[in-house]
Parts: sequence; C-alpha cells; structure tokens
Amino acid sequence: MNVRAKVLCCITLLMTFFPIGLAAQGGLLITPGRVVFDGQKRMQELNLANAGKDTARYLISFIEIKMNGDGTFEQITQPEPGQYFASNNLRFFPRSIKLAPNESQVVKLQLVKNSQLAPGEYRSHMYFRAVPEEVPLGEKTPGKDPSGISVQLKPIFGISIPVIIRVGENKADVSISGVALAWGEDLQPILSMVLNRTGNMSVYGDLKIDLISPKGKITQVGDIKGIAVYTPISSRSMRVMLNKIAGVDYKTGKLHITYTTPSTGGSVKTIETELMLF
Repeated sequence: MNVRAKVLCCITLLMTFFPIGLAAQGGLLITPGRVVFDGQKRMQELNLANAGKDTARYLISFIEIKMNGDGTFEQITQPEPGQYFASNNLRFFPRSIKLAPNESQVVKLQLVKNSQLAPGEYRSHMYFRAVPEEVPLGEKTPGKDPSGISVQLKPIFGISIPVIIRVGENKADVSISGVALAWGEDLQPILSMVLNRTGNMSVYGDLKIDLISPKGKITQVGDIKGIAVYTPISSRSMRVMLNKIAGVDYKTGKLHITYTTPSTGGSVKTIETELMLF
C-alpha cells in the first residue's frame, strides 16, 4: 500500500526592533518602524507595503515582549515588575490586510482611555503575521511522486514594531560603561560596552563609532541605528563588530563612541565616551 505523508513546517520569525523610519521582513515594509504617543496626538497611521512578488495576507494583533539584559527579547503574558503594557489603551483598524505586489495600505492606530493612566511608560508590540495561502483539500502538489513521502516547508514570516505610550515628564537618561575591544575570528575587531538607563522611561538612539588615529584622522568604523534600552531593565550589554578597513590600525589612536537620542522638542542629546588603543 502506498503511503503519502505531507509535513507542513511553519517557521515564525519575530523581528522586534528596527530603525525608526522602517521595518521590513518577508516582503512587508512598515513605516514608521516605531510609534510613540507622548503628547496630545490620539491617532497615528502606519503605512504597509508589499515589496514581494506574491500577494500576501497579514493578521494584525498585539503581543507583549520583554527585553533581557543581553539585548535579546522574550514574549511574555504578564508584565515584569516595573513594566506596563500599552495594548489595553490602543485600538487599530483594520485587523487584517491583503496586499498584492507593490500595493500599500494604511493601518490606523488610536490611543484611548489615556486620561486614566498613571505617569510612566506603557509598551506593547504590534505584530503582523503572514498567513500562508491554503491549498484546497484534495489538490495535488505538482511535481511530487504520489507514491512517496513528501515534505513541504512553508515559512511563515512575522514582524513586530513597538508602540509606546508616555504619560508625564520623561526623566530618562543614558550612559556608557564597560567599553573594551577584543578580537574574534579572522582578527575581527569586536567592541563591547554597556548602555545604562536611568529614570522613568526607555531610551532609544543611534550608535556611532569612530577611530581617531594618532595624527587625528577620523574614520567611521561602526554605525547602528535604533538601539533601545526598554523599561524595566536598567542596562543592556552590547557587542559590536567593527568594520575591517584597509589602512585602519585598531592598535593605535582611540575609539570615539557616541550614542545620540531624540529629546523633547525635536532636539538631540549625545552621550560620548572614548577608548584609548595601545
């Protein structure tokens, strides 16, 4: 008797943090890649676009995520001490979308019942999960041996963006400590550091690393956009692979590290530190 088995393997990819302007995964582009309600605005819009070659459908929901001290993320159902979810004070429409290639659609996000919130920061993540096309029951997969065992791998992509509600004055601050340079495989320079957060809200910014030679020549050797330290953790350890550039000597001069965060009123705040190289 011929036995034919079909195994469906679903792989969910959760992408949580992206540069503020854009989030992308599996052909879906989302702009902006981060939403913050911190003023009088009650409604914000997300623009979703399908950059893939096939029509795709996405289900939209909220999930809750915590950040660990090493920068990794974990899905949770109950908040950590000092963490507050935003999903109970957010509404969105539509709850699912279907996009043809190069088609786009707006998703509206509304803040509700915020007058009942105590001062602090509230965060949830808006999750866009791709829904695979269903094959009609009884339809055969072309090109398969009907007498054998086939395995069908069907990846399911997901992408999430943080949605933050801030109530009251933002008193968050950040500092850099524990800066050290090490060498990986093939003499890959790796810079480690710790971002320390203080205050009542999270911090978010861009990291830039320059090497300054003994003669004063400045070469950018690292650049990472959109690095967050989310409440309730107070520090996040990082390892940054620096660029291997011809003529750049990581054994002389110094590394200049800057972390730039947006502040109230559109201004920016820059935190700086240096590591002498010997």
